[in-house]
Amino acid sequence: MRVQARTRLVVAAVAVGVVGAGLGIRVVAGGDVAKYGGVGLYAVLVYVLAVLAAPRVRPVVAGVGAFAFSCAVELLQLSGVTEGPAERSVIVRLVLGSTFNAPDLLWYAIGAAVAAAAHTWVSGRRTARERRPGAPRAAVGGRWRGP
Repeated sequence: MRVQARTRLVVAAVAVGVVGAGLGIRVVAGGDVAKYGGVGLYAVLVYVLAVLAAPRVRPVVAGVGAFAFSCAVELLQLSGVTEGPAERSVIVRLVLGSTFNAPDLLWYAIGAAVAAAAHTWVSGRRTARERRPGAPRAAVGGRWRGP
């Protein structure tokens, strides 16, 4: 399996896990923990979807993009455009929200930063493993790369 295809498969599994965690936190926890945990996980999901679309994206770029997108959706709520559709559909309410809440912006930043940090850590571990003396060669970018 090509490296990019394998990466997309892993990232898709992570996306499913993030959605499960977001729905699970709503069931298990209540109040502010569920609300702000879900907000942070929203930014993580946007981050994961960005990596799914562009597997070679740098963590900082994906993090800034996830934060910017999440903030744009939150600011869209100020216009009132999301109120009507959010009242009629649970899915729209989960994706676009219904009312603006300024603290959400902080939690979007935290979620995007945690996702970028985790991506950086995982990428660093993979790179270190590829450079380990005696490690088998790994295909990177369609070319063979030695230890």
